Amino acid sequence: MSSSNDPAPPPPGGVLWSLSGDVRALLMLPAALTLQVAHPAVGAGVDEHSVFRTDPWGRGERSLGSLQLWVYGGEEAAEEGRRLRRLHRTIQGTDTRGRPYHALTPVNYAWVHATGYPVYRHGARYLLRPLSREQERALYAEWLQVGRVLGIHDRDMPPTIEEFWPYYRAMLADEIEKTPVVAELVATDTAVPPPDRGPRALRLLLRVLWPVLLPPLARFRSFLTVGLMPPDAREAIGLEWTDAQERALRRFCAVVRLVVPALPERLRYLPRARRARAAYRARCGGLRPRRGGPAASG
Repeated sequence: MSSSNDPAPPPPGGVLWSLSGDVRALLMLPAALTLQVAHPAVGAGVDEHSVFRTDPWGRGERSLGSLQLWVYGGEEAAEEGRRLRRLHRTIQGTDTRGRPYHALTPVNYAWVHATGYPVYRHGARYLLRPLSREQERALYAEWLQVGRVLGIHDRDMPPTIEEFWPYYRAMLADEIEKTPVVAELVATDTAVPPPDRGPRALRLLLRVLWPVLLPPLARFRSFLTVGLMPPDAREAIGLEWTDAQERALRRFCAVVRLVVPALPERLRYLPRARRARAAYRARCGGLRPRRGGPAASG
């Protein structure tokens, strides 16, 4: 149930509005998830309580739907934030360093959210275009708004970019490590069940072809996960990345930057983002969302 006191989601037409609904944002999500679970408490919570091993496709679908609600959900955004906090109330245990943890401890919960900003900023450089200083500031301000939707208090997140980077570097230096879940997420030989979503005929076909498809898909996923992670985070975790891989990533991203902007809107944007954009245009008398976001310019 919504309330007049609920925090508002990011504004229509902003940087995050343009960025997070673009299909290219899907390529950034594995890097963000991996950086989240590089925190010992977060990694332990996912290791012990998540269904990412037994139901990876369902978990991915639910996580993506939740993220889209934060940005495009309107009045539903705050309720989704409350649902997530309820979901995390019982998640506790001992982290990889032997310390007790709780998922909603502010430092842990804030880190999960904080990782989105550097990953979006870095990923945009490769898959869209570098953000201007004004766009970087707008993106951070909008990401703080999303944090409020998730129930993160302002006191638990750096209020400005200038304060974010020292916080981020301190986390990389003191907390972040290659947890067992990180190692699993970047491995190329992890067993993953075939997709269980979509038309029945497609699922049956994928089940037959999965032994052939999985190895190259696993290598590609690992390649994008490590490549689209900010270099300082990659180094802090201890993930290897070569000059040859960097050149291959730049070639791949150059193709993506050419192809995606040429797609029709129904293919370029995720469904909830597409519906939100259409509703926004209708409210504005047919005007398109502001073109200040990076995805708008390709």
